Amino acid sequence: MNEIVRPSDITDYKEPELFINRELSWLDFNYRVLEEAQDPQTPELEKIKFISIFSSNLDEFYMVRVGSLSRAREVDLDEIDPAGLSVQKQLDTIAASNQPKVAEQYTCLRETVLPGLARAGIHFHTIRELPEDELRSLRTFFLDQVFPILTPLAVDAGHPFPYLGNLKENLMVLFAGDQTENHPQAMAFVEIPSIIDRLIPVMESADGYHFIFLEDVIAHNLDIVFSGMIVEQAIPIRVTRNLDYDLHENEVLDLLTSLEAELKDRSNQIAVRLEIKKDTPPDLIRLLCEHLNLDPNHVYEIDGPLNTTCFMKLMNLKVDPAFRDPPFNPRIPQRLDTDADIFKVISDGDILLHHPYDSFAVVVDFINRAAMDPHVLAIKQTLYRTGSNSPIVAALIRAAENGKQVTAILELKARFDEESNIGWSHRMADAGINIVFGFVKWKVHCKATLVVRREKTGLKKYVHLSTGNYNSSTAKLYTDIGLLTADDDFGHDVSSLFNVITGFNSWVGGRTFSQDTVMNMFRKIAISPVNTMDAMISRIKREIEKSTPEQPGLIIAKMNALVEPKMIRWLYKASAAGVRINLIVRGICCLRPGIPGISDTIQVTSILDRFLEHTRIYYFHNGGDPEIFSGSADWMPRNFKRRVEALFPIEDKRLKTRIIDEILMTYLNDNVKARVMQSDGSYRRVERIKGQHKVCSQIKLIAIARKGGVKSPPYEDLVKALGTGPFESRLSEVKLKKSAKKK
Repeated sequence: MNEIVRPSDITDYKEPELFINRELSWLDFNYRVLEEAQDPQTPELEKIKFISIFSSNLDEFYMVRVGSLSRAREVDLDEIDPAGLSVQKQLDTIAASNQPKVAEQYTCLRETVLPGLARAGIHFHTIRELPEDELRSLRTFFLDQVFPILTPLAVDAGHPFPYLGNLKENLMVLFAGDQTENHPQAMAFVEIPSIIDRLIPVMESADGYHFIFLEDVIAHNLDIVFSGMIVEQAIPIRVTRNLDYDLHENEVLDLLTSLEAELKDRSNQIAVRLEIKKDTPPDLIRLLCEHLNLDPNHVYEIDGPLNTTCFMKLMNLKVDPAFRDPPFNPRIPQRLDTDADIFKVISDGDILLHHPYDSFAVVVDFINRAAMDPHVLAIKQTLYRTGSNSPIVAALIRAAENGKQVTAILELKARFDEESNIGWSHRMADAGINIVFGFVKWKVHCKATLVVRREKTGLKKYVHLSTGNYNSSTAKLYTDIGLLTADDDFGHDVSSLFNVITGFNSWVGGRTFSQDTVMNMFRKIAISPVNTMDAMISRIKREIEKSTPEQPGLIIAKMNALVEPKMIRWLYKASAAGVRINLIVRGICCLRPGIPGISDTIQVTSILDRFLEHTRIYYFHNGGDPEIFSGSADWMPRNFKRRVEALFPIEDKRLKTRIIDEILMTYLNDNVKARVMQSDGSYRRVERIKGQHKVCSQIKLIAIARKGGVKSPPYEDLVKALGTGPFESRLSEVKLKKSAKKK
C-alpha cells in the first residue's frame, strides 16, 4: 500500500499517493457485490442474484477494462495512471487481487448459496447422483435436442487449434491412446450450445426443482459424439476476449455500417482470460495459454460450474416468498392520481420521479399520451439502452404512424446493446421516425425527451430529463431521478440540445462550441463535452469562497463513479479549506478520504442493496441557498469529455426539500447497507452505536413511497397495458382511482 503523503508534501494535489487506481477500486466494488451474497441477512434466492452479478460484472470488466489494457500493452503504450501504475503493473495487480476474490466467490457458492437454494427447494445434481431411468431420459434428450447441433472440432495435423468464441463454454476433450513427441495426445473441442438452456430440469417431484448442467449431459454422452474413440477426460473451459472497440473518426463514413462491421470483426479479438476446471494438469493449461497467447496470470482454475450468470434465471422460479426480498410495487405520485390531462398536471408544477419507488409507468404514459394526443406536433427523444419489447419505442412508432414529427437519437455505441439498438433503428426507420445516430467521437448518453404541443397560447414544450435509461425493465431495478417540467427555459434548452445533436456538423469533426456559445445557447443546463466539468468546479470554488469555520461549506454528491483527477484535486482543495464533503459513490472512487489536512472532511460511502444505485445528485450548500443538479453524468473523464451529457438544475423548492430530506439524508443515515471508505481504499460497514435505530435506506424509501404514493396495478401489467392496445381501452385499463388503497 502506498504511503500517505502529508500536507507539507503537497504542491498541486497530483501526487500518485493521493489517488487509487480505478481498476483496483472497481474490483473492490465487485467484492462488495459478493459480500451481499455472503450476508446472512440476504434471502436465499437473492444471494444467487449477487453471485450472478459478480460474474457478469467480471465478464464485462475483462472484456472492456482488461481488454483495453491488453491492447495498450500490445502497442507498447507505456502510460502511467494517476496512481502511478504502468499498464503492465495494472494487469499484474488485477490478476493478483482478483484471483482470491473469485476463489471466495466459489466457496460462497458451494458452502452458502447452494445449500440455501436447497432449503428453498432448488437442487443441483451431478450425473452420478441420477438414477438409471433419469439417465436414459437424458440420453434421449441428448439425441433429440442436443446432438444435432453440436460441432466437434478436432485438433490434429489436419485441423489447427480452433477459434474459441468469447464467453462460450467448451469441453476440451482428451482421448486415450499412445503419445509420442510427433503424435501428441489427441484432443477436440465441443462448444456448449447457448441456444439451449444451460440448466436442464430432471427428477420431476413435488419437493421442488431439480437441475443438472447441460455441459454434464454432453460430457456424459461424448461416446455418441466421438464414436469409436475412448474419451479420457472432458474439461470445461471458457475464454474471454477483448471487446473494447474503437471507431476512428477519420475512417468512418457511416456510423451504422461501421459499427455493424466492427461487431462482426470482434471474432478476431485477443484472449484476456481463461476459466478452466480446477486441478487441470499444468501442461494442458500451458498449451492453452500458448495457443491463446494468454498471460498465465489471467487463468482462473474454477472449483465449480464455470460462469454463474445462468443462475439468474432461478429468480423466475416460484418459491416460498420467505426466500426472496419482500415484494414492492412502485407507486404513482399523488399529483398524477387524477382524471386531468397529464400536460395540465405538468404545467401546474414540476414533477420529480424517484425510480423505482415512483413507477416508471408514469414516463411510459407520458410518451403514450404524447403519441396519441392530437395537439402534439413533435416528439424528440434520446435512446441509450431501450431493452427488448420496449413500450417506449412502441409509443414512438405509434406517434409516427399518427403523423407526428418523431425524432429518435439512438446511441449505437451503448456497450453490449449495440446489436439490439441496430435492430431497433431499422424498425423505427421503417415506421417513418427520423433516426439520428449521434457522433463518432462522443456517445450520446444524456436522457431527454421533448414534446411540442399546440395550445391556445401557442406552442408549448414539455420536457422529461432523467439520470436513467428509457428502459422499462431496468427501471424497476435501478434507482434514478426523473424530472417532468413545462418550464420555458428547460423547453428552450432541451430543444437546443436536440438541435446540437441532429443539426450542428461542427461536432462531427471533433470540434465543440466555445463556452461563450454554449452560455448563449443554453439557459439552465450544462452540457458535455463542453462545460459540465467547469459548471461543477465553479460550484466547488464557490463553496470554498463562502466557507468559514463558523459556517463551513457543504457538498453532497451521489454518483456511480468518481475518477476524474481534476475533480478529485478540487475536492481535496475544498476539504483543505474546511468544506464538509459527503460522497455517496456506488462503485469506483479514486479519491482517498480521511487524509489529515488534505481530505479529512471528506467521507465516502458506498451502498449496495436490492436495487442498483444509479442516481446522480449534486448538492452545493451555497451559503444557505442550496443548488442541486442531476443528470446522467458521473464524475469521470468519459462523462466530461467523451459523451454528450446534460446536467440540469432542480429549482422547485418542494422538489429540493424532497431531494435533501427524503433522498440524500436517508442515504447518509444508512447504517445497514452503507460501507465507509478508508484512506487506504478499503471499505468497512457502518457500525451502529448500541441502541441506535436501524436505517436501511432502500427499505426506508420504499416506506416513504407507500406512504406518499398511490397504489397501482402490478408494475409489469401496467407497463404492458400502456404499451399496447387502443388508446381508449388502454386508458380504462390503467386508470388510477383516488380511492385505491395504499399498501
